[in-house]
Amino acid sequence: METWRIVATCLFAGGGLVMVLVAMAQVRDRKHSERRAVRQAGLIGLVVVAIVTASIALWLPSVVAWALVAATLFAVLFLTMVD
Repeated sequence: METWRIVATCLFAGGGLVMVLVAMAQVRDRKHSERRAVRQAGLIGLVVVAIVTASIALWLPSVVAWALVAATLFAVLFLTMVD
């Protein structure tokens, strides 16, 4: 496996996990949300992150992989820094 794939996969996985936690927190902060809804949001987010991470590691071209990493980085920075 190429080095750029390993680096892109690790960066996306780290950012994706942060995005899953942010999504779970947003579901929790909604009025009348239940624990089940928070768990469901976390599970759906983890499945999506796992699929995209596997795609980056196995077959996506470098341009698409790095675009996903950059988009995740910008989303994490925006969602965590905006107050």
